[in-house]
Amino acid sequence: MLNLNSIMVGSSQPQVLADFYEKVFGKPADMAEGDWHGWSVGSVFFSVGAHSEVKDKAKEPQRLIFNFETKEVKEEFERIKNIGATVIKEPYELEKMWIATFADPDGNYFQLMTPWEGEK
Repeated sequence: MLNLNSIMVGSSQPQVLADFYEKVFGKPADMAEGDWHGWSVGSVFFSVGAHSEVKDKAKEPQRLIFNFETKEVKEEFERIKNIGATVIKEPYELEKMWIATFADPDGNYFQLMTPWEGEK
């Protein structure tokens, strides 16, 4: 069985992304080494850093979307919008879940989602 334990986001502007995600997560990086910064977020380690083959903004930001779970989608949406995230889709309800979509400074998409509770 596999266990997802980390997500690494490469960037040509790693400090910009580090500053942005520090505001999203509401805390300084748990790890900072050179151009890499990382945070423990739930059970995953999320990191951003320099990558020599990454240039400009994400060309297909819909290809991979990070989902951050919260019971307060609407409140977190307002907070994250106010720190400068690009709004892709305002909060909406889908099958009893609330979802909102943003883009970070590199254009990578991420979403806020209420916890999935499965079939009742």
